Order: sequence, then structure tokens, then C-alpha cells
Amino acid sequence: MAKSAERMGRVLSVVLGGLACGMLVACQAPKGGESLADAPVVRSGKVSGEHHGIASVYTDRRTASGERFSAGALTAAHKTLPLGSKAKVTHLGTGRSVVVRINDRGPYAKGRVIDLTPAAAAKIGLTKSQGIAKVRVERVDG
Repeated sequence: MAKSAERMGRVLSVVLGGLACGMLVACQAPKGGESLADAPVVRSGKVSGEHHGIASVYTDRRTASGERFSAGALTAAHKTLPLGSKAKVTHLGTGRSVVVRINDRGPYAKGRVIDLTPAAAAKIGLTKSQGIAKVRVERVDG
């Protein structure tokens, strides 16, 4: 019985540690000295099948879909798009786009509509020093 309780305690601490880490990443301040207050924000919301708002780059260990996070994959976290669906993300500053597969939930930071892997962010010109960018998100599959 004691071993079972000890094991459950370890599992619980790993789960809670992972959640805390994920929350810290999602709430992390943008790089380069910017804050969300300094960034021009397009109100998030659904407009004609599109979402407009702020994108950020994230890293995590496990995704909501259960697959392992891969920084080199063209995937993203979105609050409402179905897991496995695809979305076209366009950086409104550079005009560059990337199609990503939604495999995680988030972002949870105010004003943000999507979190991109480092590879997806690089495709649209979202640099680590910028940290955030204004984007348009369009679902591209049924």
C-alpha cells in the first residue's frame, strides 16, 4: 500500500510539474523587451472563418493530442480548432504563410490566438527576438 501511495505521489508531481511548466511557457513575456501592451493588437475573434490576433512561439513536452512535441514540426496550439485539423497562418507584417496541423491546446496568454512551433514560426518570419507577431489564421480543411 505504501509503495502504491509513493508511486501515485511521484506521478502526481510529474503531472503537476508539467502543467506548471506549460503555464509558464504560455504566459512567458515576449522576447526582445516587448510586452503585449506594447504590441499592436488586432482583436481576436472569428471573422469569416478567420482568426486575427497575436501568435507566439512555444516549446512544450507533451501535446494535447498525446504526441510528443517536436520543435521541427509544422504544428501549432489553438484553443478551438479541432485537433488534427490544418490552418494557414499568415504573418501580417511579412505576408509569409505556413500551413500547420493543430495538435495542441492553447495559447493561454491574453490576446494570443495561436502558438507555433519554432519551425512554423521561422517559415513565416517570426523570429525569436520578436517573440510575437500579428497573424491571420484560416482553417484550410473541412
